[in-house]
Amino acid sequence: MAEVIKMPRLSDTMTEGKVSKWNLKVGDPVKEGDIIAEIETDKAVQDFDYDGNDGILLYQGVKEGDAAPVDSLLAIIGTAGEDISALIGGVNSNSSSSEPSNNNYTGNSDTKTTSSPSAPVEIPKDVEIIKVPRLSDTMTEGKVSKWNVKVGDTIKEGDIIAEIETDKAVQDFEYDGNGGVLLYQGVKEGDSALIESLLAIVGPAGTDISGIVSGGSASTVTAVKPVTSEPVSVTSNDLKTSTENNTVSSGNGKIFASPLAKKIAKEKGISLDQIKGSGDNGRIIRKDVENFVPAASNTTVAASVKSAPVAPQINPGVDTETPNSSMRNAIAKSLSHSLFTAPHYNLVFEINMDNAMEARKAINSLPDTKISFNDIVIKAVAISLRKHPQINSTWSDTKIIHRGNINIGVAVAVEDGLVVPVIKNTDYLSLTQISSAVKDLAGRARDKKLKANEMDGSTFTISNLGMFGVESFNSIINQPNSCILSVGAIIQKPVVKNGQIVVGNVMQISLACDHRVVDGATGAQFLQTLKMYLENPVSLLA
Repeated sequence: MAEVIKMPRLSDTMTEGKVSKWNLKVGDPVKEGDIIAEIETDKAVQDFDYDGNDGILLYQGVKEGDAAPVDSLLAIIGTAGEDISALIGGVNSNSSSSEPSNNNYTGNSDTKTTSSPSAPVEIPKDVEIIKVPRLSDTMTEGKVSKWNVKVGDTIKEGDIIAEIETDKAVQDFEYDGNGGVLLYQGVKEGDSALIESLLAIVGPAGTDISGIVSGGSASTVTAVKPVTSEPVSVTSNDLKTSTENNTVSSGNGKIFASPLAKKIAKEKGISLDQIKGSGDNGRIIRKDVENFVPAASNTTVAASVKSAPVAPQINPGVDTETPNSSMRNAIAKSLSHSLFTAPHYNLVFEINMDNAMEARKAINSLPDTKISFNDIVIKAVAISLRKHPQINSTWSDTKIIHRGNINIGVAVAVEDGLVVPVIKNTDYLSLTQISSAVKDLAGRARDKKLKANEMDGSTFTISNLGMFGVESFNSIINQPNSCILSVGAIIQKPVVKNGQIVVGNVMQISLACDHRVVDGATGAQFLQTLKMYLENPVSLLA
């Protein structure tokens, strides 16, 4: 019986392996102890020692020089002439392996000829294949947290058929196809699968889908595109008014909008007649509502920015193991990569916050207005970045990318770790708009309801632990950003003012910089500008 060999995990941080060299070719005999290939991991090139039963190398699933995820099909070993077509189709349908480098080994002319790798599966009429979508830039697999429909249920466009957990959040998965019956669930509730794996099949009731389920390769079917939101470019004109948007409606005044768009608009308290639709014939769809930026208003969101992680249940005297969540693994991977690839250094400034405290008090005296010190810091950072574009840049191997927009990420503590929702085009937003955005994003981050585009695209990051009483700290850069600002608590201490020692309200900030992009003088000049804005907040209005 043929033996399937998958790409091994050769280090604790390995997510994919590259076949640096095949020491055998298809048709060669293989015995226990043979070094069949050299595999490059994220740490080293290692010999791959075959420890199975003797046989013939029938199939190579990864070309020499190509990379493939851990557990994808690497090779098949068996007897000459053995039919392995089902193995190839079965493994490929559940992995993201590279294109096979050779056809099956058929032995010599006296042996039985075997079939070639599975041909593309014919999709029955009106049947739609839904694959596990990539919902974040770092996502490699998705976990089905919940199925909202069961096999046999009828679904239509706009239905939330499942909740999918990525490495960053739990996101609703909206069906946007032609509608039909849910014929198949490819991933059980609570299980995970690689992106592009078969998630579901939708079509007419009674359709025979056995060929797709049993023999369909991930590369032979076309997925229904998941609905994701694209970042919206905001200009100062966009923020002045939302009534300039034209909405397509029927002759009787009815507004065309998808069911999900209506649901989200109702939850957010947004009137659909303020939104311009981007769908067919001007139809308002999900992303139109999510990307809608209202003018500054008296809307308040009851969501707290800080959220302490939940401690695991520990029994005294007994070691307890807690499996890493997808988010925890992603945090470990991204921050380790940042710390070990970007040469960090830190610059520390002390800010006199007396004027900022008076300004905040005056602003919050306005009806239905409540801003935080963190909102003021975000606004001041955004305006400072305009004057120091080098800070708003990204390192690339052969170039430095100067970002055209200022998108500030705000670190938010959640149960499983932290996430960094992004406030797009922050420099064009007012303090009240920033405050509303932070509360909304932080609240949905805690509930794991952030969308993919709300966590991507940051150009600068702010981490504030002042609400926990932390006076000063240093952060690890959130790549691909080049800098991250750490904000401490406002404390009272003696300061010299007009030659006299008085009690002042001071706050320490620390800027971690990637020395490949930002030199010390550049970082210091940015902090000088930021200090000026924070100590003279009225200048933010100039």
